[in-house]
Amino acid sequence: MSAMWKPNQTGPTAPNSTPEPARPSTPAPVFEAPGRPAPAVTNEQATIGKGLYIKGEINGSESLFIDGKVEGSVNLPGNRVTVGRNGQVSASITAREIVVLGKVRGNISATDRVDIRAEGALTGDVAAARISIEDGAFFKGGIDIRKPETKAPNSTPPVTVSAPASAPAEQPKLI
Repeated sequence: MSAMWKPNQTGPTAPNSTPEPARPSTPAPVFEAPGRPAPAVTNEQATIGKGLYIKGEINGSESLFIDGKVEGSVNLPGNRVTVGRNGQVSASITAREIVVLGKVRGNISATDRVDIRAEGALTGDVAAARISIEDGAFFKGGIDIRKPETKAPNSTPPVTVSAPASAPAEQPKLI
């Protein structure tokens, strides 16, 4: 009977069996919680923290906040790249929108806009539809203002106009 008491001495395992049913009840709310934040995750952005150093290519389909060091290239078309106050980027950056609060060395290209804030420093060429440089910001490089893809439709009609130019000339003669 003393052997039976030994399993009872492991009786603390009996309280462990009560947390086991609590664990299965915990995963159910956990599954509900990730279901709800999933849309919030798409609205949020990925972050490269202060303690991280990345060397190479960054490609993706979500916005990015860089507060660490990045060397190479960043290609996030259709998204926003923000270089935080602690961010140090030696890379070419391509995105829809680029905000510079830290230091960037490299050419940047944005389909929409580039913002260089007062704390920011950019050394490199900029190609964007819009650019904003706050007082106190550092910028050294060239600026190429590109109109939003309206040039492609404008270049197409002249080709269309030159082809039917002879046809409309014949039509007035018929009238």
